[in-house]
Amino acid sequence: MRRIVIDTEVCEGNGLCFTIASDLFTDDERGYGQVKGDGTFGDELLGFAENAVMACPVGAISVVEGE
Repeated sequence: MRRIVIDTEVCEGNGLCFTIASDLFTDDERGYGQVKGDGTFGDELLGFAENAVMACPVGAISVVEGE
């Protein structure tokens, strides 16, 4: 199982995550990214998840495997 997570202590609200991967992320009332649901996703969204990880300018996003 794969899960996408955002470190809320690191996130600066740049908004790239929900712009790049709207199936995985949304924004909150302050414009900070939030993971949709519990963050689990299948192979069909792996590319979007990887792009969001690479695009985050502060490294707040990661993919966790095997939990």
